[in-house]
Amino acid sequence: MMIKEKSLREKSIVFIGFMGVGKTTIGRLVAQNLYRSFIDIDEQIEKKFQMPVPDVFKLLGEPAFREKEKELVNKYANQSLKVISLGGGAFMQEEIRDVCLNNCTVFYLDMPWDSWKERIHLLMADRPVLQGRSLEDIEELFYSRQAAYASHHSKVTIGKDSPEEIADYITNSLKTAWKLYE
Repeated sequence: MMIKEKSLREKSIVFIGFMGVGKTTIGRLVAQNLYRSFIDIDEQIEKKFQMPVPDVFKLLGEPAFREKEKELVNKYANQSLKVISLGGGAFMQEEIRDVCLNNCTVFYLDMPWDSWKERIHLLMADRPVLQGRSLEDIEELFYSRQAAYASHHSKVTIGKDSPEEIADYITNSLKTAWKLYE
């Protein structure tokens, strides 16, 4: 039996990048623009464990979180016509990178460190990975993840544009690529 490869248009779209860059906000908007289902992996983890992500880290530990994350990404990345937002650390797992790059269109939402650190006060309470870390530790984490994020199909630098403008840009880029390559 031959398995038909998904067309570019059918592939799910995955958003990667450091925490707080807008993957969920922009992903939701792109999903609306394309009439697709939106999946936030962290929200799915919260549903499975019936508790917020910080509690999963605290009560069950990061390994349990990462295992559930891998299971859910494998499930959704193999489906068609989804828009998926990954947590900032998900792409550190080679298996997650491979399944996303092989089955989906991966957008890296990039934000320079100096711009990102202006948002840190908005993120500290809800991001377990930031708890108890100094600004220098967080900066080290930020840069340590860049190598994994470098594996993507398209990169969008987050700057002064609104989430709506970025989502429209991504939507139009996808539609253009679909016309060109199919």
